[in-house]
Amino acid sequence: MTVETAERIGTAAQAREVARRLAAEFAVHAGWRDRERELPYEEIERLAASGLLAVTVPADLGGADLPPSAVAEVVRILATADPNIAQIPHSHFVYVNLLRLAGSDEQRRRYLGRVLDGGRIANAQSERSGATVAEVGTTIRPAGSRFRVDGVKYYCTGSLFADVLAVLARLDDPDEISGLAPGEYIAYLPAQSPGVRIIDDWNGMGQRTTGSGTVSFDGVEVDADQLVPRSSAVRAPTGYGAFAQLLHVAIDAGIARGALTAAAEFVRTKSRPWFEAGVDRAVDDPLLIQRFGELSVTVTAAEATLTAAAAAVDAAIAVPSTGAEAVRPEENSQASTLAPSPNGEPADPVAAASLAVAAAKILADRAANEVSTALFEVSGTRSAAADLNLHQFWRNARTHTLHDPVRWKYHHLGRALLHDTPPPLHGVI
Repeated sequence: MTVETAERIGTAAQAREVARRLAAEFAVHAGWRDRERELPYEEIERLAASGLLAVTVPADLGGADLPPSAVAEVVRILATADPNIAQIPHSHFVYVNLLRLAGSDEQRRRYLGRVLDGGRIANAQSERSGATVAEVGTTIRPAGSRFRVDGVKYYCTGSLFADVLAVLARLDDPDEISGLAPGEYIAYLPAQSPGVRIIDDWNGMGQRTTGSGTVSFDGVEVDADQLVPRSSAVRAPTGYGAFAQLLHVAIDAGIARGALTAAAEFVRTKSRPWFEAGVDRAVDDPLLIQRFGELSVTVTAAEATLTAAAAAVDAAIAVPSTGAEAVRPEENSQASTLAPSPNGEPADPVAAASLAVAAAKILADRAANEVSTALFEVSGTRSAAADLNLHQFWRNARTHTLHDPVRWKYHHLGRALLHDTPPPLHGVI
């Protein structure tokens, strides 16, 4: 599935320009793809060939090494056109970041070299069998000179389009030969490996073409050098989780902007004015103008907060990680105080980034759901015609915003303010 060659992007400005060009192309048939559930194989090929999926590859490996803020803007731009396509590479960027943070030099060269050539990584992380989403039932076990992976994963976004699957699994009983410690690992394995079964069974009401189905692993053999320990990135103050959550914010902000744009276009071209307004065109109805102003503020606030959170994540990853030893095992939380230093900078940039992203996610969640609902309010009865498929915005917003409940983000923000308590390090703040 990998493209033969991929373009190289060198700057954030170039990345934005390429994203805008692709977004304009992807938007043309986005509604049709959603209605027919036509999976965007061709579009993902073009996305990979454009070089956008390689923009975070480190400079020492030939990549642009662009910061999180640049990636978030690319994702937001794509999401205004088709949030399905914007979500598909989410895990790709996350697991490229894991390799940057926790992979060996050889692993970084091997997998990130493939990414530079257009390779795509997808996640196989979530499970349904545990009492909570945090439990990992998929296992890695020694099998002779190799290991075997067994388990079933769900919501594996992008798996239908991937070359490599990043599989979250648990190693309980390593042998002495491997030299690996017990714990959670990400196994990077070819999507076509024997024993891998990728099932196109995602039936969500929204984000219908993200390829977020089931993947099963039945005695899939891997070598030790395909395993990357997860704890040094996830359970240490590295900014890993803040970066992953930032991209979710970008998707929601993009949905909100896309819905507002669609609503404005519909009102300009198709809506009739309410008779009491005494105007000839819907766009001249003063109450409608007022409502669009309110929605514009909602979307602009979400976008501005995304920008601020992205800057905070940029600052966090610029700080050298102190590694796994920084974890507080008794609390699994960031240890330093949240009070700013004398120069006004946060004493703990990673904690500050997590909190900034949490606030941004709350506003983007609110904007995506409010604006995609208000689209019908401002557009009138004609907009409810099923063949127009304008409900795709609400379905996409409602489905994607189920990621990582915002009620817990409020909780962590409140604890930080009242108790000076840093957020936990589980990676989904």
